[in-house]
Amino acid sequence: PSPCQQRLSYTTLSDLALALLDGTVFEIVQGLLEIQHLTEKNLYSQRRQLHSEHRGLKQELFHRHKEAQQCCRPHNLPLLRAAQQREMEAVEQRIREEQRMMDEKIVLELDQKVIDQQSTLEKAGVSGFYITTNPQELTLQMNLLELIRKLQLKESEAEKAFA
Repeated sequence: PSPCQQRLSYTTLSDLALALLDGTVFEIVQGLLEIQHLTEKNLYSQRRQLHSEHRGLKQELFHRHKEAQQCCRPHNLPLLRAAQQREMEAVEQRIREEQRMMDEKIVLELDQKVIDQQSTLEKAGVSGFYITTNPQELTLQMNLLELIRKLQLKESEAEKAFA
């Protein structure tokens, strides 16, 4: 994108080109991408598992409530239903809290992955990479990664063409 091109100095581009020459950076980026995909799949699986557990919990509670209502004497039914409503609300509140905690855990883990990636690329000497939480700098780093990935794809296409 042109706003990023204006922000990238010729020095940064030149340093990036030098870092890409031997192919090591491509391998590092590929490894980081694979780690990120595995992490995302794992986190998604954990969230799906929690959702499944919650669904089972609510179904079990619903069936228990239904059974209790069928065994209940008619004059006690309003009291039973009120108690069951409170129990259902408490379970739903607990579910919301557990989902919120899971989502926070996911965000923290993904943020840590970003920091790990920034650190790895900085240590590898890739220009433009350092640990930051500044949204503009993160966008710039994401664009640099996209550029590296596109160059990597072009290089592998060229290798196939000459093979």
